[in-house]
Amino acid sequence: CNTASNDSSGTTNGHSDENKISNIYKEIGLDYDERILPSIGNEVMKAVVAQYNVEELITKREEISQEIKKRLVVKAEQFHLNVLDLSITHLGFGKEFMKAVEQKQVAQQEAERQKFVVLKAEQEKKAAIIKAEGEGEAARLISEALKVGPGLIELRKLQ
Repeated sequence: CNTASNDSSGTTNGHSDENKISNIYKEIGLDYDERILPSIGNEVMKAVVAQYNVEELITKREEISQEIKKRLVVKAEQFHLNVLDLSITHLGFGKEFMKAVEQKQVAQQEAERQKFVVLKAEQEKKAAIIKAEGEGEAARLISEALKVGPGLIELRKLQ
């Protein structure tokens, strides 16, 4: 059966409990498979989907499908039906929403790029400070060596 919820649909695979088939026909009718599964499928899908934001519906599709299946199995048992499998076959969203999701992803990527640029600048700053401190230390040592005598300068010339 296909169930729909806000332009979303799923497919269930199941069968009636063979031991209860006569009760199913008496209580629900011969068209039970066309009446019950779509109805409870719709009910369960709407209840589960309502617990997630739209972004999660996209990223957690398998988790949501499993939750729907779990709840659908329990609900179907009340009608002596066994659900074997369920899969979400379609999640549809408007163009504006999809554009907003895309813009959000682009913004997140740009934010990550900016973080990288900042980290890189901080590392370059630290490297420049270390280099300047090293050069300052080298200048101090040369200055001290010159106070002792010109031997260091002569050694540097030879190298």
